[in-house]
Amino acid sequence: MQRPDWAPETIDVERPSVARMYDYYLGGSHNFAVDRAAAQTMMAAVPEAPLMAQANRAFLRRAVQYLTDVGIRQFLDIGSGIPTVGNVHEIAQRHTPDARVVYVDVDPVAVAHSREILAGTDGTTVVQEDLRHPERILAHPDVRATLDFSRPVAVLVVAVLHFVPDHDRPAELLRTLRAALAPGSHLVLSQASDDGRDDAERAEAEQVYRRTDSPLSVRSRAELTAFFDGFQLVEPGVVWVPQWRPETPEDAEDAERAVFLGGVGRLGG
Repeated sequence: MQRPDWAPETIDVERPSVARMYDYYLGGSHNFAVDRAAAQTMMAAVPEAPLMAQANRAFLRRAVQYLTDVGIRQFLDIGSGIPTVGNVHEIAQRHTPDARVVYVDVDPVAVAHSREILAGTDGTTVVQEDLRHPERILAHPDVRATLDFSRPVAVLVVAVLHFVPDHDRPAELLRTLRAALAPGSHLVLSQASDDGRDDAERAEAEQVYRRTDSPLSVRSRAELTAFFDGFQLVEPGVVWVPQWRPETPEDAEDAERAVFLGGVGRLGG
């Protein structure tokens, strides 16, 4: 196949990428036939996959719009994937052209694509790092050159925590990030949940995810709420992501089908 301009030479375009599959779920154009085939296989097992991705991206968009409205101009997007459809800097800079965004992802495919896409885009940078090493993210020279941690920063951890099992101490990782933030900073979280599912549905989901190389650590509303320790939850709190400040009442109908809970917290002081 012919390699498009946005696909770096270092990327194997014949092997499916989780990041490009996610782009396909969102209706983006940064994916190949191999990614679409893999995504369609996943959709056969988990028909809600596109809805989950789209609901999370819509939640991210509304959260970023809210954050710009309350004066946030700096964003640290951890687990960002490929910043194509509805990306953070696009949303933030539409409202505040001086907004600065650092995208962080552990996947070298996502990082390579991101660097190609964002080349020449003011106020953005891309870093390859892992949420499980927040101290390395915070100390990275490109992060420090882009963000001023003496002023409020929004940390976005959207659709990522379910890939962090309990033995990796997600609450401790978030506390490390919180300790680096100035008062007025915000934390945005979302992750897969099995709240409201019966035992048969839970067992079916576990069987599906056991077949993947990235099994999910689903959590309850109470567990996700506990991750906001030290932050004051913004109304309406931790809810199914379509219920977080929907633009119309219809957008929040059957919200639990999105499978993801999310919320936004503010650091006081």
